[in-house]
Amino acid sequence: MSAPRRFPASVYREGEEPDPRFSLANERTFLAWLRTALAMYAGAFALEALPISAEPGWRIAAAIVFMVLGTLAAVQAWLGWKATETSLRRGTPLPGLAVGGILVVGVVLAAVLLGIGLYL
Repeated sequence: MSAPRRFPASVYREGEEPDPRFSLANERTFLAWLRTALAMYAGAFALEALPISAEPGWRIAAAIVFMVLGTLAAVQAWLGWKATETSLRRGTPLPGLAVGGILVVGVVLAAVLLGIGLYL
């Protein structure tokens, strides 16, 4: 009986099967990044859907920043899961956080843009 095929094969053909607790924790982190992406998208849509008294150009700029951050968080979810699972399977050190700082700066930037738009 052959082992079932798992996606992505590039990850699962590496190394040995890690402790399931670590793989499940990695999956929870993946889902947390997806929730972050959804929150960023929701923020972008809310800036356009709700009657906010900010100047339209500044409000749209903040919404675009949130859309970009949401997309970045979704990409981080996949790439981070893949890199971590591969490291677990190889027994090598785990990768660092690639985009956390970018997300923090982006959220601050969006808040500043919206604040300027509300002030004008």
